[in-house]
Amino acid sequence: MRFSVIIPVYNRPGEVDELLESLTHQDFSDFEVIIIEDGSSKPCNEVVNRYSSNLNLKYFFKDNTGPGLTRNFGAEQSNGEFLIFFDSDCIIPTDYFMKVEEELSLGEVDFFGGPDATHSSFTDVQKAIGYSMTSFFTTGGIRGGKVKLERFTPRSFNMGIKADAFRAVGGFSNMRFGEDVDLSLRLFEKGFRSRLFPKAFVYHKRRADFRKFFKQVFNSGMARINLSVNHKGSLKIVHLLPAGFVVAICVVLLLSWLYPVILFLPLLYSIAILFDSFFHENSARVALLSVVAAWVQLFGYGLGFMYALWLWVFHGVKPDGAFTKNFYR
Repeated sequence: MRFSVIIPVYNRPGEVDELLESLTHQDFSDFEVIIIEDGSSKPCNEVVNRYSSNLNLKYFFKDNTGPGLTRNFGAEQSNGEFLIFFDSDCIIPTDYFMKVEEELSLGEVDFFGGPDATHSSFTDVQKAIGYSMTSFFTTGGIRGGKVKLERFTPRSFNMGIKADAFRAVGGFSNMRFGEDVDLSLRLFEKGFRSRLFPKAFVYHKRRADFRKFFKQVFNSGMARINLSVNHKGSLKIVHLLPAGFVVAICVVLLLSWLYPVILFLPLLYSIAILFDSFFHENSARVALLSVVAAWVQLFGYGLGFMYALWLWVFHGVKPDGAFTKNFYR
């Protein structure tokens, strides 16, 4: 078996339906699909049964432990040379595995990942959040699928790894947030090599509203401190920028009492996002929502980062996320 596709699921039968439907249309057939229900109250077994004749499917139900350990459970049931991890809220283009094979033929690699994109069926909020997560004005474009880093850190919504390498580092840790980055860092520490596969993208729905999006990025900010504690030297200047943005905006608001003209700075930033999003999405509504998404992302991540730093420095508490009931949301 060439690939084992591993998908943890928690109360998302509708998303699993869309994901499995997309996998039935692949131009490549040498893969198995392993669905692991992580203690769901709304299981997707009926959905899985509908696709059992069209896909090489395995379905398991287990107690809730979070996505990382659930992916490990799936890996234990796999037979593939490579493990491919998708989130349940992804739709896979028909040529995904062919693009992966093309990249693998170009040179040896131990683990890899691809970017994400927005599908025409996504809501305007999901498109705005997708823009925010890949825009130069929010992340510097480092998650937008361009080869520009000294090493690429795959994310678990679209991540591939040699089964032997996965087992060599013990798979995912029990971290509830940032577990995919933690896995990548442990792989790097063992000398394994990664690469971005820019054409092997998936359509990733991400969060359905800004409230859930805030919780997601807040936990991501907290996870960055946890990662820096576990992996010395992993904290980079780029990880500090959202917190710096929050501080800078607070300073601007304070100074605006004396110098109202300074409010032009955040307004100029918002206008830049508005026009850039409109250029990419060709939708005025998505462009307006992208402004909201960008501010939610930067403030959510920045506040989570600062809160976790405060917990660690002043209380000696190793942060693991504030919204621990929402690690699938």
